[in-house]
Amino acid sequence: MDYTTLFDKFSNKKVLIIGDSMVDSYLWGKVDRISPEAPIPVVSVIKKENRLGGAANVAKNIKSLGAIPILCSITGNDDAAKLFKNLLSNDDIITGGIIADETRATTVKTRVIGHNQHIVRIDEENTHNVDIKTEEALINKIQNFLNSEKIDSIIFQDYDKGCITKKIIETTVNTAKKLKIPTLVDPKYKNFFNYKGVTLFKPNYKEFTSGLKVDIKKDDFEKMLIHAEKFMSENNIESVLLTLSEKGVIIFNKKSYNHFSAMEIDIADVSGAGDTVIATASLCLASELSTFDTALISNFAGSIVCEKTGVVQIEKNELLDAIINYKTNKYEREK
Repeated sequence: MDYTTLFDKFSNKKVLIIGDSMVDSYLWGKVDRISPEAPIPVVSVIKKENRLGGAANVAKNIKSLGAIPILCSITGNDDAAKLFKNLLSNDDIITGGIIADETRATTVKTRVIGHNQHIVRIDEENTHNVDIKTEEALINKIQNFLNSEKIDSIIFQDYDKGCITKKIIETTVNTAKKLKIPTLVDPKYKNFFNYKGVTLFKPNYKEFTSGLKVDIKKDDFEKMLIHAEKFMSENNIESVLLTLSEKGVIIFNKKSYNHFSAMEIDIADVSGAGDTVIATASLCLASELSTFDTALISNFAGSIVCEKTGVVQIEKNELLDAIINYKTNKYEREK
C-alpha cells in the first residue's frame, strides 16, 4: 500500500462529528513542597493553557490529519462557550454546527499538572440529556450538513454529557445509510445499546466489559470474540474496534478478529488517545480501507499521542513516518 498517496487523499475528506464537546484547561506548574493544611502537593503555576476537548478534540485530530471536520455539538451560553468558539476559530474549524443552550453549562475539564505528572482534574459540567427543543435544533443542523455537504464519514463522540440522544442517533444513522456514509461510534454507557446499524463501534476495554456486563481478561481474545459477535449480531453492527491500552487494539468482524500490539513507547498520558483512534479510523473507512488496515493505522495513531502529556492531536507526517518505519523494519525482519 502506498501510504503517502493514501494520506494525501485525506485532504479531500469531510467528516461530520456529533457529540459532547468541552474545553480542556491546563494548569502547569512545579511542586516543591507539601501543603501544611493537608497531605497534598502545592503546585506553583507556571503556565495556563486551554485546548479543545471531547468531540472538538476529534475535530482537531481530523484537521491535523489534513481533512475537513464539521462539528455538531452543544455548549452553554457562558464565558466558557465564548472561549470554546474562539478555540475552534483559531484552528479554522467550522462553528456553524454549535448550538448554545442557556440551560446548560459548557463542559470544562481542568487538569493540574506538576512536573509533567497529572495531579488532579476538576470537572465543571451538566450531564442530563438536552431538552426536546435543543435536540430538534441539533438534528436539523446535522441533516442540513448531510444534505448540503459531501460528507465522507460520521463520528458519534459520546462522553455521557447529554448531547447525544437516541433520536439523534437513529435519525442520523438512517440518513447515513441512505447516503452510504460510514458511521463510527466512540461510546460511553447511557447510549451503549442505542447505536444500532453503525459501521464501526469503538469502545475501550472498560467500556466494552462494563457495557456488556461481562468479566473478560484483557488478553482473552477468543472470549471477547464470542461477546463481540453476539453484540454485533443483535445490534446490526459491522465491526467492533476495541482499544486495549498497553495491549494495543483488536478488530472484530463477525466470526474473526485481528489483534495489533501496542507500539513500544514510553506512555506519558493516555488522555485523548481514543479521540485520535476514532478520528484516524474515520478517515481510513472514508478512504475505503479494509478494517484490518484501519485498525493497524489507528493503533499507531493512538500509541503516538500517548507519548505526550495532555490531550494532543496526531500529526499526519508523524503518523506516516511511524507506519513506513514499521513496514520497512517488518520487511527487513522477514527477509
